[in-house]
Amino acid sequence: MIVLDLSCEHEHRFEAWFASSEAFEAQLAAGLVSCPHCNSREVRRLPSAPYVQTSSHSAPTLPPPDPKAIAARLIDALRAAASQSEDVGERFADEARRIHHGEAEERAIRGKASSADMLELIDEGIPILPVPPDKDDLH
Repeated sequence: MIVLDLSCEHEHRFEAWFASSEAFEAQLAAGLVSCPHCNSREVRRLPSAPYVQTSSHSAPTLPPPDPKAIAARLIDALRAAASQSEDVGERFADEARRIHHGEAEERAIRGKASSADMLELIDEGIPILPVPPDKDDLH
């Protein structure tokens, strides 16, 4: 496979993958190559920079991120976003439905809902994002 730099008659630049230079030429002649921006079939090949290997060693790789740390940061970010929303408490499912059906002002809300209520909201097409409670809220 090769990656070619291409341009259309309107100077839109784009890349495309082909099995070989011959495959590109055959597809171009058959009118199968077109610009993804304007759909023009007047396409030409641009000069490509050659690949130059600078050393025989690969670049050092970073250690993989700690999944627990990533999850903790994500939960912290979700809780920070939730702190910007209105707490409707136990009325969460009902209020989410009212907002979804246009019966209440559209706004970000948070609250508590049972697993059954959450599944019903999802089945009704109401977008929710369950977030575990903060450990301070459990006591």
